Amino acid sequence: MCLAIPGKIINIDGNSALVDFDGIKQKVIIALIQNPEIGKYVIVHAGYAIEQINEEEAMDAINQWKEIAEDQDLDMLDML
Repeated sequence: MCLAIPGKIINIDGNSALVDFDGIKQKVIIALIQNPEIGKYVIVHAGYAIEQINEEEAMDAINQWKEIAEDQDLDMLDML
């Protein structure tokens, strides 16, 4: 099974980007996606952005991850 978490690109530096995962910011490799842009949402797995998604899809997934974290008594940082 593959777990991937959505985040918003907030800065781009070459083939990497700083991505905001609901307040948690991490560096991510963006070389696998076409035309990454600041402000766009990406799905991230194992430190690599693997797909761009629209904001509605991203927010739905983020809310689902939050529910999972609450049910398991975790925070988002535990899941990254």
